[in-house]
Amino acid sequence: MKRHGHGLVLGKFYPPHAGHHHLVRTAQERCERLTVLVCAASVESVPLADRVAWMREVHPGVRVVGAVDDIPMDLTDPAVWDAHMAVFTAAVPERVDAVFTSETYGAELARRFGARSVLVDPERTVFPVSGTAVRADPAGCWDFLAPPVRAALTRRVVVLGAESTGTTTLARALTEHFRRRGGVWAHTRYVAEYGREFSESKLAALRAERPGARWEDVTFTTDDFPVIAETQNAREEAAARDGSPVLFCDTDSFATTVWHERYIGGRNPLVEKTADRVTHHLWLLTGHEGVAFEDDGLRDGEELRPWMTDRFRAELTRTGRTFVELTGPHRDRLAAAVTAVDELLATSWDFAAPLPERR
Repeated sequence: MKRHGHGLVLGKFYPPHAGHHHLVRTAQERCERLTVLVCAASVESVPLADRVAWMREVHPGVRVVGAVDDIPMDLTDPAVWDAHMAVFTAAVPERVDAVFTSETYGAELARRFGARSVLVDPERTVFPVSGTAVRADPAGCWDFLAPPVRAALTRRVVVLGAESTGTTTLARALTEHFRRRGGVWAHTRYVAEYGREFSESKLAALRAERPGARWEDVTFTTDDFPVIAETQNAREEAAARDGSPVLFCDTDSFATTVWHERYIGGRNPLVEKTADRVTHHLWLLTGHEGVAFEDDGLRDGEELRPWMTDRFRAELTRTGRTFVELTGPHRDRLAAAVTAVDELLATSWDFAAPLPERR
């Protein structure tokens, strides 16, 4: 039997973690209906809309609303409390019967709502984590993060390059290198190039009609490339949700814009938009010089490799993407790539400090 009518959970969820979800689920079990109020300050670097979306996904049976609260907290100042309450009650105007928190201020917050205060695991014994800890060390707190938050925080590394320049070999080698580190890194994921799978399907379909068909008989249309880009994005998103803090991608939707030039000529605005919808953090460009061309049945552009390397380099530069160009033998490329990824992981998560809080 539910003990309370309308319950409220309030917090910054910057970002949400297992302790927050435990609090919400506990409140949901005890209330006929529950509202979660996400309060974000303008100075914080995770958008309010993202936090609301994450909480809604993890708690589909709960009403989740958001509010911007730019008032620094001072638990000793009644006027500051009044200002916060104006924000809270504007977002949740209906009667609240119980306020669920894990904080010492829960009693005063409940009193001001005219509700009962319910403390849930104030010592953080069930899930020893906090928003402060996650912001300071996302990788160290990875096991406490839900799939949508992991997907948002995963550092996505793309290996791209002209045909037969070792992109797949390098992406797989990087994945194995990080998996061998163990711990949270053991779950490092690799996303294969969907364009190759798409090409194999095209060739197989053509051979079903013409058994002697070869790769050079396959034709592409401009409409094929948005499909490739969208599918690549979707597979990356799925992998980022249950992998480690780093994800290795064998090309990406941005690379698809150059492949469109290669096979069709010109640009496709739909592919461009698809590429811009996903955030990647580092591109590793594999050079063609010193790498033998291997015809595996789906390649025919050895003479175009210098052009493609130049186009990748030019587009990465033009669009302001962070990239490292890799040359030399595989061993040297892998070592340089590992160094670049480690530098990314050491500096990449830069959460803005929340508003100061006086207790």
